[in-house]
Amino acid sequence: MDRTRIVKRAAVVSLAGNAALAAAKIIVGFAAGSLAVVGDGVDSSTDVLISVVALVAAAVSVKPSDKEHPYGHARAETAATTVLAFFIFFAGAQLVLSTAHSLMEGEVRPVPGTVALWVTAASIVGKLFLSWTQARAGKRTGSLMLAANAKNMRNDVVISSGVLVGLGLSVLLEAPLADSIVALLVGAWVMRSAVGVFSEANDEIMDGKVDTELYRKVFEAVRSVPGAGNPHRARVRRLASSYDIDLDIEIDGRTSVSKAHEIAQLVERAIKDRIDGVYDIVVHIEPSGGGEHEEQYGLNERRLDE
Repeated sequence: MDRTRIVKRAAVVSLAGNAALAAAKIIVGFAAGSLAVVGDGVDSSTDVLISVVALVAAAVSVKPSDKEHPYGHARAETAATTVLAFFIFFAGAQLVLSTAHSLMEGEVRPVPGTVALWVTAASIVGKLFLSWTQARAGKRTGSLMLAANAKNMRNDVVISSGVLVGLGLSVLLEAPLADSIVALLVGAWVMRSAVGVFSEANDEIMDGKVDTELYRKVFEAVRSVPGAGNPHRARVRRLASSYDIDLDIEIDGRTSVSKAHEIAQLVERAIKDRIDGVYDIVVHIEPSGGGEHEEQYGLNERRLDE
């Protein structure tokens, strides 16, 4: 519950901050005649959507497991992150297309007003603060969604800095074309950021990007338990901020069922002592010398070092 409360609080802070920045940039951008500032405001609007989805995902992910979701609902955050990536990509694509259309049509635009410079500078300060709050909450909770949001905020700082430079050139050189070029670059950057967020979420959905250090801790835990040996077919999957772990171990085939169960429990305890946030562990016991098979899944110590 503490984790859920932190995630919700971070989402509310992000929602309020980005709503204020988005409104200010869109209104001032149109008033000052700056497509780049309007585009920056649109990007902040997607952050508002991100915060709303984060609140919903936080409420869903805390639900206990049921017959439709025996692993629980923790991956609601991962699904939400995937949806967010599409929101972000769509916003960037819209900005690129609209700006490109304006340039191809040869639309004559006025030099942006200096008020656009001030709202962009204020946006940079605001985004730095929001990025810090999201990163801090993401680190405390292990939430990929908050970490992705913090990364998106850092990207926003880069975007707003580019907008500020473009505006400065437009005003100083009286060249509104600079503003349009920056708007194109902003849109491209937003699309690139969306692809990165989607890639990270997809890695979790596909149980990819093996963290070798986690597997080393699992194998080390098995070696620490007398009577347990040859850990293999080990699989570690991430469920939001938790881990679901499966592995096979070998013990002396003459060991009683009761003793084998005790060894398995000791292995579970040793793993939990080394890895924080373990959601569940399944330890399958096999007789010494006859355990390993040729399945195409799971890792052993040899495969880990290949």
